[in-house]
Amino acid sequence: MEKAILVNLATTRQDKIEAEESMEELVNLALSAGAQVEEKIFQNRPRISPRYFIGEGKAEEIARMRTERRADLVIFDHNLSPVQQRSLEKEIGGKVIDRTQLILDIFAQRARSSEGKLQVELAQLNYLLPRLVGKGIGLSRQAGGIGLRGPGEKKLEIDRRRIQDRIAKIRKEIQSVQKRRANQRQNRKESHVPVVSLVGYTSAGKSTLFNQLCRESAFASPRLFATLDPVLRRVELPDGLFFFLSDTVGFIRKLPIQLITSFRATLEEVEEADGLLHVIDYSSPHSGTQVEAVERILAGLKTADIPIIKVYNKIDLLPQREEFLAKNKFADLQSVFISARTGEGLPELLDKLRALVFKGLRVFYFRIPKDREALLESLARWSYVLKKRETDSHWEMKVMADPRFISNSQAYLAKGEEPW
Repeated sequence: MEKAILVNLATTRQDKIEAEESMEELVNLALSAGAQVEEKIFQNRPRISPRYFIGEGKAEEIARMRTERRADLVIFDHNLSPVQQRSLEKEIGGKVIDRTQLILDIFAQRARSSEGKLQVELAQLNYLLPRLVGKGIGLSRQAGGIGLRGPGEKKLEIDRRRIQDRIAKIRKEIQSVQKRRANQRQNRKESHVPVVSLVGYTSAGKSTLFNQLCRESAFASPRLFATLDPVLRRVELPDGLFFFLSDTVGFIRKLPIQLITSFRATLEEVEEADGLLHVIDYSSPHSGTQVEAVERILAGLKTADIPIIKVYNKIDLLPQREEFLAKNKFADLQSVFISARTGEGLPELLDKLRALVFKGLRVFYFRIPKDREALLESLARWSYVLKKRETDSHWEMKVMADPRFISNSQAYLAKGEEPW
């Protein structure tokens, strides 16, 4: 386990207020990467140093502390320029990484599918390419460890042209992934089955909720970024209607632009959804800023026209839970309070989801004569077939459909509730 010193710089009063919260998150990121946090350093400074990011005196202090604590690396809670990173490594005499590099490292550890690994490698190479000039300690002297997982030491030492060739090759492979996913989404659209995507801050409980709704056992963990590869499963409602639910990668403040760019194939699943469930860890004291971070990322995607339900999760952890629920008993259609762990509130969530993605649909019963079997295919194109059974002379069907689309088939409507 590598020993790490964490550094945060505040330049305004607002930064000072957010510094503790941000540092707390950086500690969790470092632990998720496998580091042991030795010290947390804060500095208040009116402006960022173009050379060291922090002040020169603070850099000298960190250098002495690194030697005394025998720390392996220094992690900045900010994004460093290549010049700043090289200057800091020279001054401190050890490995220096920034917030982006730390997150990329965690992604490299978590990626399991070939698609996920490709997307992580693309993000890492795009990050490392401008840092190859005057190779710093992080690229030449170190044999590995946090911040250097993924492409590997040999790939990082090859020249710029070969890295650019590798980037071009990965982009082509990811394009084929995007094409395959686009074809799958088109097939789902033609089947008229809605797709709902889970979005939210990392560790908000998305995978736990996914497992509850789908009766699945997808990996769920309190660790940050436990889910990288999107998973799609069917969810059936009590009345027989069903939709597909997609679990996606968690978001975070200061999400590296390299990840947003490289994970386009994954994020397109969010952009093409019929509805979004924004899962929020309501027990977190920082839930407000986490919601804002997710909404900023969604604003940069093509999600403006997609209906969304805010799912306030982990209410079982609230200190005054009963009093809170009494005050929020009549939540609006766009929000619901649940505990994905205990299952509390899930029936209400499903009711709201049904109203969201199946809005305006009604149940109809049809009796289709055997000699009009072609109508079966027509019905399947513009309705959800909930039940179908065959008799000697007819096909009997229960469907959910938009009333506007049944005019051509009204002659075969059966009357009454559950007429057979």
